[in-house]
Amino acid sequence: MRETLYDLIAANKRKTFLFIVITSLFLGALGYVIVQVLDWGIGGYIIFAVFIIVYNVVLYYNSDKIALKATGSVPADPDEFRMLHNIVEEVSIAAGTPKPKVYIMPSPAPNAFATGRNPQNASIAVTTGLLEIMNRQELQGVIAHEMSHIRNYDMLLMTVVAAIGGLIILLRDFFLRSMFLGGRRRSRRSGGQAGVVLLVVGLVLAIIAPIFVALIRSAISKQREYLADASGAYITRYPQGLAQALAKLRDAGQKVKRASDANAHLFIASPFGKDRLDVASMFATHPPIDKRIERLNSLVI
Repeated sequence: MRETLYDLIAANKRKTFLFIVITSLFLGALGYVIVQVLDWGIGGYIIFAVFIIVYNVVLYYNSDKIALKATGSVPADPDEFRMLHNIVEEVSIAAGTPKPKVYIMPSPAPNAFATGRNPQNASIAVTTGLLEIMNRQELQGVIAHEMSHIRNYDMLLMTVVAAIGGLIILLRDFFLRSMFLGGRRRSRRSGGQAGVVLLVVGLVLAIIAPIFVALIRSAISKQREYLADASGAYITRYPQGLAQALAKLRDAGQKVKRASDANAHLFIASPFGKDRLDVASMFATHPPIDKRIERLNSLVI
């Protein structure tokens, strides 16, 4: 049975909601353990909550600047990159969203990404290598894919996921430095058993935190990529354009030198080169390009 665009959107939204709920529960459990082991009481919960809020607010308003700075992206000159600006404007009109700011990332590796907290504060960046190998229809497909991320508020979602993931890692590091001192103090007051149990649980959480974060971010990123492919095809009404662009990205297989694990999920294709081996697929930030092409070719627009 062939999937329609709306079937794909509905399925991805359900899965994304489930992942966010699981991540939130995990974060709450980690915070509870930390407060209990260090015996902070009610004040500890308040400090923990305030820290989470401040951390997310700062990241929310600065995530786009961080991404653009980290990748070395610069504003695309309207005269030098006239076709790119025209395509971004055309796709913006078709998508019904404001035209995002356009950036160029000086890299021979073909790739692109979108960033920003909402359609009114969004940016699209493409590499010089992408412009060199894409024709107009293929470039439209790439831009429509990135525009879909903006229109679907994927950047906001991924910012939240990145914030939660980064916070878990920060708490893990803090916990590992503090738990022995706090655990010994609590153990002396409670007879030892409760403190030992909490220390063991806390240590397990601290060890599995990075694995958990990687799995959650990977799963959400993959679903968002499938959804953006389908939405982008809907905007252009020409799935083959994006499918052909993805095939070129697959065949190029070049690495974006300034990409990192922190921003890899932003790109239209894995910035680390060709798709990784199956053994690492559960941690990959992107689904296999061949599967994406297959889905595009089977969509009913």
